[in-house]
Amino acid sequence: MDLKVKVTDRIYWLGTNDRRKHLFENLWPLPDGVSYNSYLVTDEKTALLDTIEMGTGGDYVGWIERLLTEAGRTELDYLVINHMEPDHSGEIGDIVRRWPQVRIVGNCKTFKILEGYYGITENLVEVGEGDTLDLGHHKLQFVMTPWVHWPETMMSYDTTEHILFSGDAFGTFGTLDGAIFDDEIADFDTRYLGEMRRYYSNIVGKYSNMVQKAFAKLGSVPIDTICPLHGPVWRSEPKKVIDLYDRWSRYEAEPGVVIIYGSMYGNNAATADYIARKCAEAGIRDIRVRDASKTHLSYLIDDVWRYRGIILGSCAYNAQMFPTVERLTTELLHMGVKNKALGLFGSYSWNGGGVRNLKAFAEQIGWPLVADPVDVFGTPTPEKLSACDAIAQGMATVLKNCDAQ
Repeated sequence: MDLKVKVTDRIYWLGTNDRRKHLFENLWPLPDGVSYNSYLVTDEKTALLDTIEMGTGGDYVGWIERLLTEAGRTELDYLVINHMEPDHSGEIGDIVRRWPQVRIVGNCKTFKILEGYYGITENLVEVGEGDTLDLGHHKLQFVMTPWVHWPETMMSYDTTEHILFSGDAFGTFGTLDGAIFDDEIADFDTRYLGEMRRYYSNIVGKYSNMVQKAFAKLGSVPIDTICPLHGPVWRSEPKKVIDLYDRWSRYEAEPGVVIIYGSMYGNNAATADYIARKCAEAGIRDIRVRDASKTHLSYLIDDVWRYRGIILGSCAYNAQMFPTVERLTTELLHMGVKNKALGLFGSYSWNGGGVRNLKAFAEQIGWPLVADPVDVFGTPTPEKLSACDAIAQGMATVLKNCDAQ
């Protein structure tokens, strides 16, 4: 690539779009691809902040060379590593081969992974909380943000122009289709909001308490521009994306409900639809019904993060939950999701197991039940389904109270 995209007069965006990869981290679907961003500072001293995934950027080193030449420079003085995950460190080997004297800036945890991945142990500059790297006009101050979302993760803050190089934080799934900056996107909410929340909930959400700790460190710092490693650069409305992350990391949610079910032959699916209708009759306006066998886990997690109300249904399967529902509950326990109102239902043909194990999940995760669970034996007749009315009414009451607060 041979673009010249300026973030400011002396800072350039160097990124690429990956439309070939089907699964992020070989787990999460990428229907709209993903972008990888890095940034070059051409000051009295030059610095590259992170790289991109190997093989996605064409002549990446040549691109850097051309930008340095246009700025009257030949050497790359520093490589700052905010995050060592391979989609951001993939070109480190090529950088070091081209500029063997480049000084690599990171923290002690960075260098352990750097050695493990690339065998690099020389020209290291270790930094800690609040340390500063003077590039001339720009001065980078380092903020340690461990577990947002790897243990070595840090951010670099340009104290001169109030630019935050934020690592994986404030990123999103989806490619940058010509529009690099937030003010170049016609409708961010339509184009990216859902994918940003899915990115957050699946990639960063487990570490929401660490996100809040990062906010505490940055709370009094003026931020005019945010340069993440995925997604658009926020130069016009950085507060918008900060507010989104703040809300998600505090488990704030919309006053709606998602009903997620597992069903082999349609009985539990019919119960899910019945509960959805009763939720609508009770005044809930935002309702989503998801088949756990058809909807990828990442979208189910996103819905759980999005909505205050969660209703889970599982038929019995070998005296346990239906496998796709069980996988979801296992992941939610692993992530430690908080502040949800829960309803439970299921079906069985002989000795059950779906609802029994859903109740055990509810006790483990600590979400309060809005009503007694309903376990339907055999065909969900109108008489049997009427017991589900309490779930819908209980959920509506909880959501109305939340909405009124």
